[in-house]
Amino acid sequence: MKAAYFISDVHLGVLPSGSVQGREEHLVNFLKGLEGKATHLFIVGDLFEFWYEYNFYVPSPQFKILRAFADLKDSGCEIKLMKGNHDFAYGKFFERELGIETCSHIVAELHGRRVYICHGDGLAKTDGSYRFFRKILDFKPNRFLFKWLHPDIGMRFALSVGSNSRNFNKKRILEEDFLPKIREIMQKNGCDTFVHGHNHCGGLWKVPEGVIINSGQWLFEENYSCISQKNCYFYASLSAEPSSAC
Repeated sequence: MKAAYFISDVHLGVLPSGSVQGREEHLVNFLKGLEGKATHLFIVGDLFEFWYEYNFYVPSPQFKILRAFADLKDSGCEIKLMKGNHDFAYGKFFERELGIETCSHIVAELHGRRVYICHGDGLAKTDGSYRFFRKILDFKPNRFLFKWLHPDIGMRFALSVGSNSRNFNKKRILEEDFLPKIREIMQKNGCDTFVHGHNHCGGLWKVPEGVIINSGQWLFEENYSCISQKNCYFYASLSAEPSSAC
């Protein structure tokens, strides 16, 4: 079945208690399995627990993943990488070396649907404090100063901060908190489908404007979703059968 596929919140680089063992290997195999059947792949944010682009450094533990993306792209699949709240500091590496565009959001025509795609951070009404904190993190002088840290030191520091933040903020944002802003965006952009991640709560929701797809996570579960000519599907695991469709 030719389809556009969506994954999010893989958080490569960390292995918290209870997370899926071997998920990076599973992801490589998943990407290989898409060759020949995926028209598009959208990584809907937080592929990495942390990403910062140095001029002469690429995280070596993720080399197999990067190679799998390159192979999938070479097979004819169009790949787009959304910036998440953990990995918003992308530079030119993905587009220059892999032919993968990075962006904060995108509107795409996919198999008869007009789809708005973004990570989803900052959309929920309960995300007000995050929106302020994001401005501090993305402040250009702060990013410039961070660049002067040795990559090993910078990565260890960022991963430690991310893990502490995860332990502090264990409560998930409910999908209902996203709905008002999502419906507003769908109406403004004339979209009948909206895809996001961020809160790790995968599934499908019907709204008057169309369908909302939450692509879930690859940290404590291995979720993915897809859009084909016939339908939208959400898969709660790597099993063959979808857990929901609409």
